[in-house]
Amino acid sequence: MTFIVKDCALIALASGRHATNLGELKSILGSIPADSIYHHFWGGLLHPRFDDPEYRNDFAVWVQRELHDHVLAERLAIIDPADFDDLELLRTTLIDLIEERTDEKELLHWVPAAAPFHFLRSRIVVFDSGMRAETPEELHRLLPRLSSGCIFYHCIDARRRNSDHLDDFSVWLRDFGEPCAELCGRLAEIDPYFGGLTRLRSQIEEIFASIYGGAA
Repeated sequence: MTFIVKDCALIALASGRHATNLGELKSILGSIPADSIYHHFWGGLLHPRFDDPEYRNDFAVWVQRELHDHVLAERLAIIDPADFDDLELLRTTLIDLIEERTDEKELLHWVPAAAPFHFLRSRIVVFDSGMRAETPEELHRLLPRLSSGCIFYHCIDARRRNSDHLDDFSVWLRDFGEPCAELCGRLAEIDPYFGGLTRLRSQIEEIFASIYGGAA
């Protein structure tokens, strides 16, 4: 079966909702569509920030920059969304961390932020890259040519699309049976979040190269 390499772009859309303090942030988190939470964790991978590189999600950045609460910012920053198959569980974790922090320091519930947090949503636009692979070896050779959008679509967005929360490469490789079992297993061990898309592609290339030999 042919693997069709697709590329993508994310278009940010305003939700019309914003928070001016931590209490409002928690309240809106309870009702905002889950795809907004997804955007504020994963959207930054396609549009990486350079002013707060240690904070991967927008909630941690806002708490650090606009509320100046380093404790909560650090707690939010270490959340790995890849650990959550269900966005509702991620939503609950965010709310729990905010409640825990406001229990420790009640004033934080009302302290006004220097700038509001604007909740965004995103729409993914998918297009054909023109690249095809018929075998794992052919996919291996294509890897260096894959854009960040390709990696995002097949390794990040795929986990939301596929019922078993696997990347598209692994889903396709399973059809080759036992010869690709080790490859699939090692791909499943990659954490796609904290290293960024460039690092993620490098890790995938390294795994393929260790099995098929040489550089991609």
